[in-house]
Amino acid sequence: MTLEQFDRPLLLIGCGNMAGAILSRWLETGLSPSLVTVIDPGRKDIFEGIALRPTLPEKLPENSVITLGIKPQLLPDIAPGLSPLLQEGHVIISMLAGLSIATLQGALGEQAGIIRIMPNTPVALGKGVCALFAGPDTHDIDRHMVEGLLGPLGLVEWMDDEAQFNLITALTGCGPAFVFRFVDALARAAAEIGLEHQQALRLAVATVEGASALAASADVDPATLADRVASKGGMTREGLDVMDQDDRLVRLMVETLRAARDRGVELEKLAQ
Repeated sequence: MTLEQFDRPLLLIGCGNMAGAILSRWLETGLSPSLVTVIDPGRKDIFEGIALRPTLPEKLPENSVITLGIKPQLLPDIAPGLSPLLQEGHVIISMLAGLSIATLQGALGEQAGIIRIMPNTPVALGKGVCALFAGPDTHDIDRHMVEGLLGPLGLVEWMDDEAQFNLITALTGCGPAFVFRFVDALARAAAEIGLEHQQALRLAVATVEGASALAASADVDPATLADRVASKGGMTREGLDVMDQDDRLVRLMVETLRAARDRGVELEKLAQ
């Protein structure tokens, strides 16, 4: 299915940075704006041709696809108004970090099928990652529909175990922010020991962009690529020895991912 062929009504509840990036990419790749309604009291304007409402309509069209792009802790606020509108044939795509399908069904009922997704910000360029999980009662036709809808965003990968969703969210959903922080640190470090800051930033961004593209196309893992660059006694090896000492970089990332994952558990408690 291409987005030019997508013909189901699409309701976006919440259209902040992530949902807005997804919608922008959908429109660029052929989605008809006439199919889309955005519910977001905080937005004053939206893409041309899209209906913008501050509140939910009185009724949803048959076969509607509803995306939840609000903050997880706001689910109790929208659930009482949304739940009565849902019926068989509707599909909910939830981007609510930390909220399991069981929690969503507890708040919204079991009338509609629910598929959890976790995208990341590079979806705006078609270079994102979308992890998906659907419960065992989800129809295959709905799985295929959602997979086709998300295909233009980047890598789409189904998960077999919902218990891993918070960890996947920490890795792929939060991951771009961690990479951005690394790029910033690389540039700031170069500036601290002598380069002009803006030049250091340009060089750091370009370096990470090229290294990422190489890692994506290589037939070996990134650890091997690093060792290939680092000749014995050379500059790269000297720097890698600092990063590798006592596995300090790995330990930092374990702590980072664990903290993000555990926050997902806390967010589910706040939504109950």
